[in-house]
Amino acid sequence: MRLVPFAVAGRAGCTQHLGALVEGDADGGTLVDLTAATRCLLASRSATREAADRIARALVPPCVTAYIEGGERTLGTAREALAAAVTTGWATDPNGAQVRYDVADIARLPAVPEPPLLRDFMGFEEHLRNIYPRLGREIPPQWYEIPVYYKGNPSAVGAHGDDIPVPSYADALDLEFEIAAVIGPGGVDIAAEEALDHVFGWTIYDDFSARTIQAQEMAVGLGPAKGKDFLRGHVLGPCLVTADEIPDPYSLTLTSRVNGEVWTRTSTAGMHWRFEQMIAHASRGERIRAGEVFGSGTVGGGSGAEQDRSLAPGDVVELEVDRIGVLRNRIVASER
Repeated sequence: MRLVPFAVAGRAGCTQHLGALVEGDADGGTLVDLTAATRCLLASRSATREAADRIARALVPPCVTAYIEGGERTLGTAREALAAAVTTGWATDPNGAQVRYDVADIARLPAVPEPPLLRDFMGFEEHLRNIYPRLGREIPPQWYEIPVYYKGNPSAVGAHGDDIPVPSYADALDLEFEIAAVIGPGGVDIAAEEALDHVFGWTIYDDFSARTIQAQEMAVGLGPAKGKDFLRGHVLGPCLVTADEIPDPYSLTLTSRVNGEVWTRTSTAGMHWRFEQMIAHASRGERIRAGEVFGSGTVGGGSGAEQDRSLAPGDVVELEVDRIGVLRNRIVASER
């Protein structure tokens, strides 16, 4: 499934929903609200309206993290409800709520709106080979020993289509093109050979960066912090693709464009540190949880810093990955 979280405004304020694409793509497709479709499915099997509402919210919750925590039972029920919705053409559920939505009419949310934690790794040697000489440094030998990562602010996530403001303490931004694994079953001390079984799905990750303050922070030996954790700085989207849709995450073509100009074209085949190694390392003596986001690190050529370029207000960034889609955002001036 290609999952798209979204918000709907109502009398009680905005409510979060979880849709699955059934037609088109994340820019011009049709969604089925999975919780509403499950209400319809239960009602078709004689459940009362109250019971259908209560059970649907428990079995197929609209919150992405809760949905992931439901495991195979939730995924199986959602697939059954989705298939029935496509076959029957349900328009509304027993509560009168809408079942189908046009993508163009919804308010998009990040692919994982409330991740428990963001872990961003450095998986691509080509990126380091491009960037370290510009810093006047060699690649640290320790990089070849363990898959290192930093932890980002989970409340600083953005969505496909969001405007990304240059923070007030920066004069420009940079993109960082990544893919991300979203954890399904959590655990401690996960073996590398079992680690991909702990991946729920995949999304595109643009780890926007304010380079000047990032360099200041990291010169002290900590960070990045303000160099990454600003409003909508960690963008996840355009959708969350379940793991069964991407049987080989190491054969994906990745293309970035800025204002229509191709900045990089590469492949996940070039990853030095792979997601199973990242998951095994992060879970050593530590519990990882459902919904956590594991960034791949910047792909080779996937940042402006590797090309002596930066982003300014008005620039439109597009990151495209096979089987996932296109993540698009516009840079705007500071909101403050």
